[in-house]
Amino acid sequence: MRTSRRQSPQVNAGSMADIAFLLLIFFLVTAVIPQDVGIKRKLPAPCPPNENCDGIIKQRNILEVKINAKNELFVENKVIGINELKDVTKDFLDNNGDESCAYCNGLKDETSSENPQSAVVSLTNDKLTSYNFYIKVQDELTKAYFELRRDYTENILKKSTNELTKEELLQVRKAYPFKLSEADVKNQ
Repeated sequence: MRTSRRQSPQVNAGSMADIAFLLLIFFLVTAVIPQDVGIKRKLPAPCPPNENCDGIIKQRNILEVKINAKNELFVENKVIGINELKDVTKDFLDNNGDESCAYCNGLKDETSSENPQSAVVSLTNDKLTSYNFYIKVQDELTKAYFELRRDYTENILKKSTNELTKEELLQVRKAYPFKLSEADVKNQ
């Protein structure tokens, strides 16, 4: 008697690896990779040993910026719009309250910092604050410092920001140091 064995058709899988590899290359080349949004900040150097780095900052020299869960912006407990933050920050930082300062106008606004070197911006946000709004706030604060530094460069050094030497750049940064304190995240 004869056994009935049927031979099943075979699929040639030799070129499957080549096809999979070509598809992988195709998707890698055509895929859009999203740009990460973030903040470029340089952290301060660690405190040297046997030195007290916890200096007391006068309340007058702290600009309190808070963001709540509804993405509302509070500066010194007053609600403001995001478009106002840059100007409010510039006014606070550039009070020019130090008479010994060579680039100051001698203004003394009691609601602003004593001078740009002693001013600190304190930023607090809620756990539910949206990341995009947080980045917008950071951008506005950065713009305030940039514009103050640019004005200093043009008015005092009589140069554009692109023409600064390394020493002049350090002088500008010393005149308007970027001091941002990120407070603990709180529910407000």
